[in-house]
Amino acid sequence: LIKTCEYVDEFLNWDEISKLQDNDQVNYIKSLNCDTIIHVFPNKNISRLAWKSNIQCRIGTSHRLYNIFYCNYRIGLSRKTSDLHEVQLNLKLFTPLGITYNYSLDDIPKFYGLKKVSLLPSKYGNLLDKSKFNLILHPKSKGSAREWGLDNFSKLITLLPSDKYKIFISGTNDDKQLLLPFLETNKDKITDITGLMNLDEFLSFIASADGLVAASTGPLHIASALGKVAIGLYAPMLPIHPGRWSPVGTNASFLVINKNCDDCRKGGNCKCIIDITPQKVVSQLEALLCAKEF
Repeated sequence: LIKTCEYVDEFLNWDEISKLQDNDQVNYIKSLNCDTIIHVFPNKNISRLAWKSNIQCRIGTSHRLYNIFYCNYRIGLSRKTSDLHEVQLNLKLFTPLGITYNYSLDDIPKFYGLKKVSLLPSKYGNLLDKSKFNLILHPKSKGSAREWGLDNFSKLITLLPSDKYKIFISGTNDDKQLLLPFLETNKDKITDITGLMNLDEFLSFIASADGLVAASTGPLHIASALGKVAIGLYAPMLPIHPGRWSPVGTNASFLVINKNCDDCRKGGNCKCIIDITPQKVVSQLEALLCAKEF
C-alpha cells in the first residue's frame, strides 16, 4: 500500500530496526538526517529512540505519559470524546509544522496519492467482466470490526441481478476456512478469490474492480482511497462508529442504524449491524451508481 503512494519516498521497517542493538538503532536513525518525526501511532520505544537520536522536532499526543519526556511538541487529542474522524484527528499532529487548517472529509481524497498501483497479472484481470459492475464483497474482518453476517451477504448476493453485477468474494486463507459453507452455497453466483492473491495483487485487483462492500476493514478503506464505490457497514457504537471510522473517498459511503448499541458491547455479534438490511445495501449501491453514472 505504501509503495503505491506518490508522496512516500522511503519506508523504514520498525520490525527490522528494533532487532538492532541500542547504539546501532541510534546511529541508523541519525544517518537519516531527519528533522521531524510524527508519532501517529504511539510507541514508547520509537519515541525514546527519536529522543536519543536528537531529532529536532518530535511530535506526539499529550495523552501518553512518556511523551512528556520524549516529545518536545505534544498535541492534546482526546480521540474517545472527539466528534472528528480519525483522519482529521491525525492531521492535528501537523499543527507544530504550521498546518492548522481544519480539513473536511471532502478535502482528504486529494491527498492519498495512490498513483503507483502495480499492474494486475492477467490471470486475475481476466476474471473481471467489462460488461458488468465488478463488485467485491469482503465478509470477514479478522476481528478488526463488527461483522454484518454471512446470512446477510447471501441475501445481498441473491438481490443483485447477475446480468448487471459480477460478484467476487475476497478474504485471507484463514477466512476461506470460515467461509467454506457460504462459498459452497453461493458458488453459482460468485467468483471466489479468497486466499488467491498477495496484498500487492489484491490492491491492484481492487483498483481494477468497480466497488466493494465490507465492514470497517482494510479493504474497505483501500477501495475508498482508490476512488471506488465503497460501502461500509457499521455499528452505532463508540468508538467504532462511522463518525470516527467511515470510509473517506470520492465514491465512499456507509450504512448504520440510528440507535443505541450499548447492549451489543458484551458479545462478538452485534445485532445493530446485522439489522442493516440487504435491501438497504442494494439501494445505497444503486444510488451511488446512478450518481456516478457507472
